[in-house]
Amino acid sequence: MLVGCPKEIKNHEYRVGLTPSIVKSLVIDKHDVIIEQNAGVGSGFSDDNYIEAGARIVTSTEIFSDAEMIVKVKEPQQSERANLNSGQLIFTYLHLASDKDQTSELINSKATAIAYETITDTDGTLPLLAPMSEIAGRLAPQMGAWALQKANGGSGKLLAGAPGVIPVTVLIIGGGVVGTQAALIASGMGATVTLMDNSIKRLKYLDEIFHSRFNTNFSSEETIEKAIKSADMIIGAVLVPGAEAPKLVSRSQLSLIKKRSVLVDVAIDQGGCFETSSATTHDNPIYNVDDIIHYCVANMPGAVPNTSTLALSHATKPFIRELANKGWKKACSENQHLLNGLNIHDGNVTNRAVAKAQNLNFVDPKTLLDS
Repeated sequence: MLVGCPKEIKNHEYRVGLTPSIVKSLVIDKHDVIIEQNAGVGSGFSDDNYIEAGARIVTSTEIFSDAEMIVKVKEPQQSERANLNSGQLIFTYLHLASDKDQTSELINSKATAIAYETITDTDGTLPLLAPMSEIAGRLAPQMGAWALQKANGGSGKLLAGAPGVIPVTVLIIGGGVVGTQAALIASGMGATVTLMDNSIKRLKYLDEIFHSRFNTNFSSEETIEKAIKSADMIIGAVLVPGAEAPKLVSRSQLSLIKKRSVLVDVAIDQGGCFETSSATTHDNPIYNVDDIIHYCVANMPGAVPNTSTLALSHATKPFIRELANKGWKKACSENQHLLNGLNIHDGNVTNRAVAKAQNLNFVDPKTLLDS
C-alpha cells in the first residue's frame, strides 16, 4: 500500500501523523511511504529522519493524488477535502458531529474516513482519543491560569494563591480522562479543585485513588449551578463518543459566575459544553462574553507537538499497520473496534452518533464490508 502523510495546515498545528518510527515499520512491512516536505519539523522530525526510515519526500499535491491511505492528525481542512479521491482512505481525528461542512464534503468525496476518536477498546475506552485527552487535560489548568492573568483579561488571580491569600477555586465538569488529568494538574499547581461527574461509580473510584488531591461532587443541573458561583476557573471536560457535547452552562448562567473568571472548554472539538463556546485558535485563544473569559482552542495538544505526536503515535501505530497490511475492509471485518472508527464510506455515514447529530441517514458499516 502507498501510505501518505501531509503537513498539517490548521492554525498553529505542528503535530504530524507519521513518525519516522512508524515509517520504518511500514517499510519493513513492504509498504511505500511518502511524506510531505517539512511535515514533521514542528514535532522535531526532519526530512532526513524520514528519508533514513525509508520514506520519500514529496509535495502535498502528490500525497492527495497518489496515496491510497492518508494519515493525519487533525480533520482535513476544506482545501484538503477538495483533493480527496473516491476510494481513498483517510485516517485521522474527524470530530464530525458538530461539523456539517466537513461531513458533507467527505460524503461528496466518496472517500473512506476512519476517525481516531470513535475507535474503541475491549475495556470500553477510546484508545486513540485517550493520549490527546490526557495532554489536553494537563494543559487546561495551565492555559486557564494564563487566561486568569490580568493582562489577558482575567481576574488577576494566581492558582496557588500566596501566604495569607487563598488559592483559586477550580471547577472541573466531567470525570473522564480529560477531567481527571486536569484535576491532578490543577491541584498540583496549588488550586482548590472540585471535580464533578454524573457517575457515582466513577466518583467513588476517583475519591478512593485521589481523595487527598481534590474534591469530588455529583453532577446535576442543580449542583453545577451552585458550584459555578464560587469558581474562578471552570473546565468543561464532558465527552459523548462521536456525538455533540452536552451544554452544561447556559448563556444566562454566566451572570452567576464571578466576573473575569475563566471557562476552558476542552470539548470544543465536539461543539463545546458551554453554550457560549466558539472554537478559537492559538493565534487568538480567548474572548470575552458577559465579562467571562473563554478559552476554546480546538487543538490544544498542538501547543506541545513533540510530546503530543509521540504520545499519539504510540496509540495509532498498530492500527496504521493493520490497515496497511490488510486493507480497511479486511481490517475492519476482523476488528470490531476498528470498525467502530469508520465514520464515512463511499458517500454513506456509518457512525450512528454522527448521523443522529446531523439528521442524516445512518448505514450500518457491517453491510458495507461485503460490498
